[in-house]
Amino acid sequence: MTTLDPADSTDADTADTVATGVTEPSGRSGTAGTGTRFTQLLGLATIVMMGWLVLFGIVLSPADVVQGESVRLLYVHVPTIWLAYLSFTVTAVASGAYLFTKKKSLGWDRLAGASAEIGVAFVACTLVVGALWGRLTWGVFWQWDARLTTTALLFVTYVGYLAVRRLGGTHQQRAKRSAVIGLLSVLLIPLVHWSVVIWRSLHQEASVLSTDGDIKMDGLMLFTLFVGVVAFTCLYTWLVTHRTRVMAMEDLLEESGLDTALVARRAEGVAR
Repeated sequence: MTTLDPADSTDADTADTVATGVTEPSGRSGTAGTGTRFTQLLGLATIVMMGWLVLFGIVLSPADVVQGESVRLLYVHVPTIWLAYLSFTVTAVASGAYLFTKKKSLGWDRLAGASAEIGVAFVACTLVVGALWGRLTWGVFWQWDARLTTTALLFVTYVGYLAVRRLGGTHQQRAKRSAVIGLLSVLLIPLVHWSVVIWRSLHQEASVLSTDGDIKMDGLMLFTLFVGVVAFTCLYTWLVTHRTRVMAMEDLLEESGLDTALVARRAEGVAR
């Protein structure tokens, strides 16, 4: 663990800049923010894409012949689960990068944790929107269907992953145990995705990425779904960037607190 001398504010400011990639404006005291020009532009793009999604999803896209107006939930349901898959894949890749590289950079661990947090939020959104769709289509909010059950298992697994990250120990100990779980947990994603094929499921099969390559969607509906995927991808990137930097600041604050405690203990020893 890198330690800093709390009395040396210059060293602390330099380490904060290196850890977070954010510089504090000159003449301003306090904690630096996590925003940059890139995140500001990305945030603006996210707002625009979300507005576009609302316009196409609610106004321009037609109702489905079979599902009626409830098909509009698809434009949130599908992007959130696909982005959850992406989030947990990034967690696994970052975990592997931490475990199998010589440097053992905590930046990979922070990326893994931040991506998992966003992924859990997306899975929760998927389950809620799926329950609403189920109520409109099946007449009930929940069925112990293969797709629903495996998705709930995925959610619980990554909630457990986040809980493990909160256990005590050094940053390196946190990174190591989290990386192992991150690599194992990602194996659930193929099970969730192919559950409708492996078991007889009430959940419909893939409308876009079907095994026969036949896309069973209206052109405007397909385009709206694409807009949803792009919008939520922008949101994911914006959130994970800020969260990773916040985690870097939290680690730095924790290290600074440890250094302060050590200095105080040394001062007590000298006084005695």
